[in-house]
Amino acid sequence: MAAADTLIDGAVLLARAEAQAGAADAEHGLIAGNLAALVESVNRDARLNEAGRAIAEDMIVSHLLHRIQGQQWIARHPEILDETITEPVFLTGLPRSGTTYFQYLFDRDDRFRLIRTWEANHPSPPPAVDPASVAARIAEQPEVKRRRHGLVENFDAIHLTDPTGSEECHMFLGQSFGAVGFHNVLNVPDFFEHVMERADLALTYRIHKRQLQLLQWRAPQPRWALKYPNHVIAMDRILEVYPDARFVMTHRDPVQVLASICNLTHTFRGPRMEGGSDPHLVGRQMLDFIGRHVDRIMDFTGGPDAGRVVHVDYYRLLDDPMAEIEQVHEALGIDTPDNVRAAVTQWRADNPKGKRGSNPYALDDYGLDRAEVESRFAAYRERFAIPHEAEALAGARG
Repeated sequence: MAAADTLIDGAVLLARAEAQAGAADAEHGLIAGNLAALVESVNRDARLNEAGRAIAEDMIVSHLLHRIQGQQWIARHPEILDETITEPVFLTGLPRSGTTYFQYLFDRDDRFRLIRTWEANHPSPPPAVDPASVAARIAEQPEVKRRRHGLVENFDAIHLTDPTGSEECHMFLGQSFGAVGFHNVLNVPDFFEHVMERADLALTYRIHKRQLQLLQWRAPQPRWALKYPNHVIAMDRILEVYPDARFVMTHRDPVQVLASICNLTHTFRGPRMEGGSDPHLVGRQMLDFIGRHVDRIMDFTGGPDAGRVVHVDYYRLLDDPMAEIEQVHEALGIDTPDNVRAAVTQWRADNPKGKRGSNPYALDDYGLDRAEVESRFAAYRERFAIPHEAEALAGARG
């Protein structure tokens, strides 16, 4: 249990968000259970220090505020809900399986619309309605990053992000507190269980869709490409909201995925916690975290909608990204123009491995037994013919 002076109060944070928005949260009852689960789990297990509490409170207020602001725009302009989101492409895969790298390559293609970092962090007003505000929102991104991640040593080597670059869907799923990614920055195991087993994830994606409608309102409407590793836990629910969606899924050695997510989680949580983060606790939690993601992947790809998924080999992506992008394009029924080839080649040349620093990690650091881990992921490795990372990288070098 956290100390009394580090407990957070959901009602107080809601009041702060409503005051900033100048309006009540008209749909709070829909997401109240998710918020309560997060707050209770934070107060029970997160052991926040002063800086951690400030970050957590700011994060929660931001998510509440962004959703209330969305409601305000819809109330004034109900036609926004008539905006169509056609054949969106969900870029996903296990966390730390190359989804961010693939996202940045995919973003070289202007036939697709990706969320920008400044939009994720400050989505209102809709950009086409107030283009003058865009420069100011971009300019504030270094300060947003400093407030949220300034405590995290070597952040840029852990997670690629740029103010005008493409961003994942966490902030939009966070508006309903239906994002399991909170568990990677806060020790909230009960909240993770709540999202996996009890949360209405169709509601989460309906709010996500509304945010996309707001962003594209009165603007050109290329096809959306929407990256978030944790989309894999909700693919059935995504199809309820986006019935013509497609999925592009990266696959990397799950042992390396687990070691990497342990490192990220331990690094992100530590500076926010009294006494720091326990690496062995992180190891046990992340083995379950990745294992549950794998279970959802196995269920979906063994079911009737398996054909909606295009699979990407992480190691071939590193070795020959254009070959992987071409096979994705072909599966999506589109060509690969020369300008896209040139843009992908240029981005890869401008962003070599290690440009933003290195980030070493090892499974042993988190008290995990390799044989147990291999056994847990054996069926997943076999279904998608995923090699062991050392062998795959050695083969590429050879």
